[in-house]
Parts: sequence; structure tokens; C-alpha cells
Amino acid sequence: MKYNRGSILVVEDDKNQREIIKTILTKEGFYVEDVDCGKRAIELIKGSSFDLVLTDLKLPDIDGTVVLKEVRSLNTPCQVIIITAYGSIPSAIEATKLGAFHYLEKPLEKDQLLLVINNAMSQVGLLKDNIMLKNQLFDRFKLDNIVGVHGRMEELFSIVRKVGPTNSTVLIYGESGTGKELFAKSIHYNSLRKNKPFFAMNCAAIPETLLESELFGFEKGAFTGALSRHIGLFEQANGSTLFLDEIGDLTLSTQAKLLRAIQEREVRRIGGKENVRLDVRIIAATNKNLKEEIKKGQFREDLYYRFNVIAFTIPPLRERGTDIPLLVEHFVKRLNKSNGKKKGVTNEVLQLLMRYPWPGNVRQLESVIERSYVMCEEDMIDVEHIPEEVKQERSEHLLENIEIPDEGFDIEEVEKEFIKKAIKKAEGKISLAARLLNMPYDKLWFKVKKMKEKEDILDFTNK
Repeated sequence: MKYNRGSILVVEDDKNQREIIKTILTKEGFYVEDVDCGKRAIELIKGSSFDLVLTDLKLPDIDGTVVLKEVRSLNTPCQVIIITAYGSIPSAIEATKLGAFHYLEKPLEKDQLLLVINNAMSQVGLLKDNIMLKNQLFDRFKLDNIVGVHGRMEELFSIVRKVGPTNSTVLIYGESGTGKELFAKSIHYNSLRKNKPFFAMNCAAIPETLLESELFGFEKGAFTGALSRHIGLFEQANGSTLFLDEIGDLTLSTQAKLLRAIQEREVRRIGGKENVRLDVRIIAATNKNLKEEIKKGQFREDLYYRFNVIAFTIPPLRERGTDIPLLVEHFVKRLNKSNGKKKGVTNEVLQLLMRYPWPGNVRQLESVIERSYVMCEEDMIDVEHIPEEVKQERSEHLLENIEIPDEGFDIEEVEKEFIKKAIKKAEGKISLAARLLNMPYDKLWFKVKKMKEKEDILDFTNK
């Protein structure tokens, strides 16, 4: 017989009763183990992974609630059903308050037994799915999945590893499209709050008239159209993390209300009479210079210091061009997986992408790769598949501000400076520097070798 419906531990000191239950459940496709005392049951529970424990309330050695508490302490999807005699029903009801799924009264009826067990197994399935979903989210947003090997990114990874397990408020600076929310999620999923949902709100995307109700909630009848109670994001995120994006766009009046909520660690719904205590970790982000906003009177200084406990800036993509090949590979792999294909990218495309300034940062690069992937019917994405705006602007941005001085300049010296800057940007990797300069690898290596001989360049290159 195939036992594919789950595993059950039966704890019953009455041998006949135990064997009847085991026979019924085995015929239904469950894998069943049985014991006659509570202490042996606890040993098995600690050493095995059961989906369900069916235990008598009155056992010869310990009470069935002790078995229940042991199962609950393991924090697994396993459910517990209590078997009780008529006179012990109040105790069985109390056991359900302690976390038992249900209780069954003796003598057991087969149909009732199977009904309750099937319902319990359905609950186990839901809990397992929920755990799997949380694990998938954790895997997706754990630090290792933020793509980047540039030195500045490594510094950020170090910061996230340190602040993740704490409850400190974090302020993330960065241009639009640099991945501020991705870093916020990584902080959350590397924290002690990772088993609870991550909540986020873009402050610039919601009208001021709705911001307060979205953040703090409202009671029924608080204003026209308030037909029922609405729980705000602060309450929803109680015990978890709330990410507030683009806080630099908040009005001063909303900033004042937000400051109070953070300082007092409580909120009051619009139209409400009671304050709700909170335990919320705040991660904020902005693409604005908040110190400049303070000078202009557009941002409250006291709120700034509440946010600015731990702050870091995500560099724009143009300042970490060596990460572009990795990002491209990451996006193409993801597209291949979702489309069931095995496409690649030519070196010419990588060189082209590494010369583009990316005003829209990683978000723009991802969009360009997806568009090029769709337009490419072959196995390799080539220059012809790249959008025209990327090809047209690949070099103009570097030259538009360069002027020839009246006294002229030494073109060889200019070339040397560009080579030095490219190698520094490529962190000593000649192959990447060659891509940045759109120069054949052998040619660049020859020039670098000559420069080393003349001591024009430090020996920090790495093939």
C-alpha cells in the first residue's frame, strides 16, 4: 500500500482502540505509527516529522496536553487532535485553546474521525504551502540575490548583514531604479521579522488626502465614504517591517503626523478614540538630498534624525559598470527560465551596454534586456536587437562636455588617463577595461605593458 496522504502518530494506551484507529487510517492511505504512552510519543515527535498527532487526553504517564505543548513548541505545521472521554470534555475544550486542532469524544465514530482528520490535514497542507512561500520569498530577497561585485556594492552588502538582525531604522538613498526596495526587502528577510509579511508604500504615488488614512487607518463613519473600519499600514505591519519609499515627497503636515507615530510608537485611526501600540521597523528611502530639503524648509529636521539612524547610498548603475555583464546574465537567465529557452548575449552587446549612461539605472537595463529578448528570434541577442536610443547615446554623453583648449593637449597623455580610469573602474581586470574602452584585449594589454615599463601605471591589473 502507498502511504501518500501524510504521516500520523497515534497515542493511545488502550491497545484495541489503538489498533482499530491504526487500521482505519492505514486503509485511507496514511502512514501511521502508534505508542501507548506520552513520554514515548514525545521522543518520536522530537525525532520524526509527523503531519498529525492523535492523542488521548488521559495517558498512563503524562497528560495529553503535555504532548500538545511539545508539538506546538516545535513550531511546525503538525496538528494535534485530542481524544477524550465524556467527563473530560471541558479539559478537551481547554486543550483547543492551547492550540489543539479539534477534539473527538469516545467512543470514536469512523466517519467523524476521518472528517476531522481530513480537515486537519488540509490545514497542514495550507501551512506547508505558506512556509514554502515564505522560504521562496526569503531566497529571492536574501542578500546573495542582489547582483553586484563592484567594491561599493560589497560595502553595502556588509552594512545590510550588520543591520539586518537589528531593529534600527534605516534610510536608503539612491536614484530611481537603483533597487532601493530590493535592498529594503533584503534587510527585512535577513532580520528576525522575516517570517512576517513585508509592507511597502510609495509616498509619492498616493495623493496627500489619502496618505493619512492609508498610513493610520480610519473608523467607520469617520468621514463621508468611510463605510467600514480600515486598518492602516502601520497597524498591518505591527511586528514586521514597513518600507516608506520617496519620503522626500511627503508634505510637512504628513511629516508631522508620521513623526508622532514613530516617536510615540502608536497610532490613532482617523475618527478613533483609542491609540494602538506598535512594534514596527521603519525602512525609508528617497532620491532627494534631505539635508538640502531641510535648508529649503521642505523637510522636518527632527523627522530626518528619526530616519537617519543608519543610512547608505546605492550607487547608480553608471558608477558600477563592471556589474552590467552580471546583471545582463541574471536577467537573461530569468527570461530563459520563464520562456523555456536558452538565449545568450554577444560580447558586442555587452560592450555597448557598458558604455551607455543608464539614467534609469538597473530598472532601465532590465527593461532593455527584456525588450531585446522579445525582439530576438535567434539564440543570441545582438546589437541589432538593442533599442535605438541605447545605440545612439552610447558615446555622445562622454564627448558632449569635452572642449579643446587653445593651447591644445597631448592625445597620448589623454589616452593614458582614460586607460588608468578604465582599469580602476574595472578593478584591475583588463578584459573589463577593454570593454569599457571598446578596445581589443590584446591592444589594451600591449599599451598597459608599455605604461608599466615607463612606470606610468601602478601594477594592480588582473587579467
